[in-house]
Amino acid sequence: SEGIARVKKDDKWGYIDQDGHEVVPCRYDWAVSFSEGMALVKKDGKRGYINKGGHEVVPCRYDVAENFYEGMALVKKDDKYGYVNKDGHEVVPCRYDVAYSFSEGMARVKKDRKWGYININGHEVVPCKYDDADFFSEGLAGVSKDDKWGYVNKDGHEVVPCRYDMACSFSEGMARVVRDGDFGYVDKNGHEVVPCRYEDAEDFSEGMAGVEKDFKWGYINRDGHEVIPCRYDDAYDFSEGMARIRDGECGYECGYINKNGHK
Repeated sequence: SEGIARVKKDDKWGYIDQDGHEVVPCRYDWAVSFSEGMALVKKDGKRGYINKGGHEVVPCRYDVAENFYEGMALVKKDDKYGYVNKDGHEVVPCRYDVAYSFSEGMARVKKDRKWGYININGHEVVPCKYDDADFFSEGLAGVSKDDKWGYVNKDGHEVVPCRYDMACSFSEGMARVVRDGDFGYVDKNGHEVVPCRYEDAEDFSEGMAGVEKDFKWGYINRDGHEVIPCRYDDAYDFSEGMARIRDGECGYECGYINKNGHK
């Protein structure tokens, strides 16, 4: 991986390059493939990181460590989580009870039973005040407060108030939400573009989303118009302008339709 391969000799792990040269001596108890130019290694029960030159940039002192994502790696010490960068600096001290890897420059963290978000500089841009939190997608993340879900942006602003029973990730600028058991969609400005009136719904794909009404599936566009009526037993995502459907009227056979609903 990344031009370097793991090897094992005398029950110890090291690395060789593409010419077979042992660039990192076999001295580690455990090792993983390189990711973003760094590799996770283990020695004497502790974990750290090496670069492709074999330098132990982050000493083996952590109880838990994950691969690098977006230039940061999640680590755990004394039962608390923090983050290190590729220079070996502990950018975020190990002070969180639970934490996840970075996605879109943001990471979910939990402290005192509440969730928030930090950026790659370690700033807690969304305070730990939510009961639950999801990862960022297309610049927004689902958050929960008092059993209701909404969305925050990377500045910590609650773009969509916590008023839904469920809030899914954004896809093509739209996100599925649920209220009183029915699905609808909101846009990134917090507008409920499609009212919660469908029994089930799928993410948008190529500007179209499958929706279910009266146990039948059809498709809506980004304006919320039902461009293909709900008349199919199953409907799948559009890909290259076509979508697979299952129609009971044709003996439950599968077929394909275009965005005009023509088979």
